Amino acid sequence: MIPAAFEYYRPKDMAGVLSILVEHGDDARVMAGGHSLIPMMKLRMADVPHLIDLQDIPDLSNITVTSDSIRIGAMVTQADLIDDAELSAAAPILREAALQIADPQVRYMGTIGGNVANGDPGNDMPGLMQCLDATFHLIGPDGERDVAARDFYEAAYMTDREDDEVLVGVTFPTPSGGYAYEKQKRKIGDYATAAAAVQIVKDGDTCTFASVAMTNLSDTPIYSADAVDALVGSKIDDAAIKAAIAAMLEDIDPSEDNRGPVAFKNHVAGVILRRTIERAWSRA
Repeated sequence: MIPAAFEYYRPKDMAGVLSILVEHGDDARVMAGGHSLIPMMKLRMADVPHLIDLQDIPDLSNITVTSDSIRIGAMVTQADLIDDAELSAAAPILREAALQIADPQVRYMGTIGGNVANGDPGNDMPGLMQCLDATFHLIGPDGERDVAARDFYEAAYMTDREDDEVLVGVTFPTPSGGYAYEKQKRKIGDYATAAAAVQIVKDGDTCTFASVAMTNLSDTPIYSADAVDALVGSKIDDAAIKAAIAAMLEDIDPSEDNRGPVAFKNHVAGVILRRTIERAWSRA
């Protein structure tokens, strides 16, 4: 289908972006890679009279890696996450997750900012950002503010971002220990039936830190604090993994759709989380 008529803007700085957002209010939307917004416009599921392209905004494509933290600009593409050697060495879970997103054509245009900002429960990066305890950086007419990824998502396609704000980057502590991102999907390029992101740090044979987040099993990504509690202090044996899975199942709220009924999704979620924990533990 063809989208409804719209005005196209390509400002050169963030002040220009914000002035358009303030002028047109709810009628204006920003676009990063466009892989979420453009299909919705073509299907007439989104009416955007004023479309603002962020491609020419400087400094939104930077990646900064330090020993303590990593900052990724909103316009960094999934392909950039895969190809950046320093980032892959410091946070290999990002590369592992990005390689499972869609296909190379999509990854060359799709951005991390677009993936996390629109609140699509099927996107991979929101859950991963919750696992990494990321902070989202927003800019609006009233200045800058930071929102924790674990507090950002309110419902499907509803987030803490105001209509006149732009997500400009994400920051998270430089990860340590073992990691894994596992995803079950029907075919290449599809959203997950269930996906899990896990981090684990161990001391000897004991888990001293863990982080667990699930994707596409509720109308928001799910950070499972109770699953974390089940893992920390354990030797990640079968009993601990079963306890983590049981805790996670209490947190998620899948709905039936063309990926399967609720019982099937719960089963897949448990299988995927077990695989993810075991792989992260083996890497720790």
